[in-house]
Amino acid sequence: MQEHTHGHPVASKERDPVCGMEVDPKTAKHRASHEGREHVFCSASCREKFVAAPNRYLTASAPAHAAHDHGHAAKPPVAKTASETWTCPMHPEIVRDAPGSCPICGMALELRTISAETSDENPELADMSRRFWVSTALSVPLLLIAMSDLIPGQPLQHAVSPRLLAIVQLVLATPVVLWGGAPFFHRGWLSVVNRSLNMFTLIALGIGVAWLYSTIALVLAFVAPDVFPPEYVSHGGMPAVYFEAAGVITTLVLLGQVLELRARSRTSGAIKALLGLAPKTARRIEPDGTEHDVPLESVIVGDRLRVRPGERVPCDGHVVEGRSAVDESMISGEPLPVEKQAGAKVTGGTINGTGALVIEAERVGAETLLAQIVRMVGEAQRSRAPIHRLADQVSAWFVPLVIVIAIATFVVWLLVGPEPRFTYALVNAVAVLIIACPCALGLATPMSIMVGTGRGATAGVLIKNAEALEVLSKVDVLLVDKTGTLTEGKPKLVTVEAVDVDEREMLARVAAIEVHSEHPLAAAIVAGARERGIDVRASETFQSISGKGARGRVGDAEVAVGNAAMLDDVGANGGALRERASALRAEGQTVMFVAIDGRAVGLVAVADPIKASTPEALEMLRHEGLRVVMVTGDARGTADAVARTLHIADVEAEVLPQDKSAIVAKWQREGHVVAMAGDGVNDAPALAKAEVGIAMGTGTDVAMESAGVTLVKGDLRGIARARALSRATMRNIRGNLFFAFVYNALGVPLAAGVLYPLSGWLLDPMIASAAMSLSSVSVIANALRLRRVSI
Repeated sequence: MQEHTHGHPVASKERDPVCGMEVDPKTAKHRASHEGREHVFCSASCREKFVAAPNRYLTASAPAHAAHDHGHAAKPPVAKTASETWTCPMHPEIVRDAPGSCPICGMALELRTISAETSDENPELADMSRRFWVSTALSVPLLLIAMSDLIPGQPLQHAVSPRLLAIVQLVLATPVVLWGGAPFFHRGWLSVVNRSLNMFTLIALGIGVAWLYSTIALVLAFVAPDVFPPEYVSHGGMPAVYFEAAGVITTLVLLGQVLELRARSRTSGAIKALLGLAPKTARRIEPDGTEHDVPLESVIVGDRLRVRPGERVPCDGHVVEGRSAVDESMISGEPLPVEKQAGAKVTGGTINGTGALVIEAERVGAETLLAQIVRMVGEAQRSRAPIHRLADQVSAWFVPLVIVIAIATFVVWLLVGPEPRFTYALVNAVAVLIIACPCALGLATPMSIMVGTGRGATAGVLIKNAEALEVLSKVDVLLVDKTGTLTEGKPKLVTVEAVDVDEREMLARVAAIEVHSEHPLAAAIVAGARERGIDVRASETFQSISGKGARGRVGDAEVAVGNAAMLDDVGANGGALRERASALRAEGQTVMFVAIDGRAVGLVAVADPIKASTPEALEMLRHEGLRVVMVTGDARGTADAVARTLHIADVEAEVLPQDKSAIVAKWQREGHVVAMAGDGVNDAPALAKAEVGIAMGTGTDVAMESAGVTLVKGDLRGIARARALSRATMRNIRGNLFFAFVYNALGVPLAAGVLYPLSGWLLDPMIASAAMSLSSVSVIANALRLRRVSI
């Protein structure tokens, strides 16, 4: 839209996306581009806020008339970004723009995409926890009152009238059922509306009918006491009520929800840890040579950025100035930092060493390798379904069947039962619903998982989620990372060989040279010398020769340490040492020659040593029937050397993070159940993609967050223990589900009155309630047996 003054068009003003103030684009001094569009701002402070988080303002509706006071900056409008959508972990096809419950299974939805700003608080968990503790406080006295008639002499019944006791139970149970159980009624109603009956359907029916029947019975006890048959009325004229069943069922199911949500609330930890690897700011070098820190979001392709010693590289790019060693273990898995100089590629999130670099940005924002890893982890996590789906699968037929039986019971008793027919029909139908209420079904999995994970923790095996336990016993292919998993993950001095000189004296001279160097190999040599009891003293002179090694004067001798080119420079003939070096390199060692006064006198070699427990662990896993495959980012020669030592037939070398995930997918397509064991950030996507991710406790937090299982001591023998725990836990869960349903299978027909024509015997709803409670007790007692399982 344009305004016209004296026939000449005047450009319309644009709105500052931060404060909403109108700004003339022709005269605006403060500008910023985002996704190909230029925006104008009224002040530098508004531009700075926009650059730090553009999506926050572009998705918000700017105020039509914003009061703008630069002395007191107006609060920016808060808006939900387009990425903030919620999905069901069991049904990924369900996507909503607000939190809530899944219309299919009733589970709480969770954020589909995690950002660094996502709060660690889980509102659903906080709400369920609050409901659980309040309900527990009310249910304990409720249960004590209901069970007080079992006390010899029944002192409470003699002191208080049955009707008053029933009123007290009503007062205690009502907030538990109506407030504590409100989410279950809501989800149960949604299951009916969406024609997807699930566990919450029966829970809502069970606690609702028990409470409603008891409330009506209490009212009728005052207004029409003769409605109930004599056998259902106590000495005080009060019919049996089941407030304690409604209250305790609600509390137990709340407990199951809290346990489940606590486990699910940790699933965003891996993505948050990955996001935390990226620095918040970058130091940009302007065309005029000035430097200043800017928010990472404002970096664009082509920017020149300075990376100071010890800082993380802000984005993917290439080096234009400087020289340094960069720790890229998060990407490649290689423990040795990589030398970088002009033209070398660098990856965002990696850690610069002691030198300074100037890089040119090539991939920023969502295009960086780190951002791609974040997406891969998130997608892999959402692709898995929790073990609770078993309960819902059973409920799919169990719920309608129970409802049909309850209705049929009511109709049959109403038509052919003895007088008073309606009372018999109602009481027996309620008995069916009460005994069929699946409180034990809600506890079957969480209790076993809780006890099983506790048992695993005492054995150094941390289980993060239920699906890991469910699948681990079925795994037939184990992919293992090399660095930090099969090996110790840190370079060490492993070989020192001398010719015609004393070995310790030679190593002392080498360490005296390397103590000046900042190279990680030099640090490993110096540390190795000290471990051997050698007093390391600095050389009198030191010279670092790029691409070859280092040299200097130690005492009365000239010492050189480096590669074959260094030997040529000092005129030394390596002879047999060169052949020995080739053999050591074939074993995965990094070799450096040593020359003293122009004569080759030996060599030192650094490697990442294999863990002492690894050979035994691999033998145990092969005995278990697992096919072991090494997947590593290391060079082919190093990987093959380690594989030969450990008798591993399948090796995938020089693998990037996205390739590791693809390798997992390849084995899965072939019909295998795959577990992945690793310890680094580069393993995170594959850990999340595999049916079971296994992280070394000695590795990175990101790996442990991505994995379903963590081995505290970083010992692969823990995988065999984890498999034993998996088998024991799954047997326990199946036993729990049996206990949860056996009472229903036996009790439902009795509650319906099938024995009445033969024996005149009916199942009192109180007995039905006791049977229902007994099923829960059986489930808990069975789960506690896992504390004594041998793994």
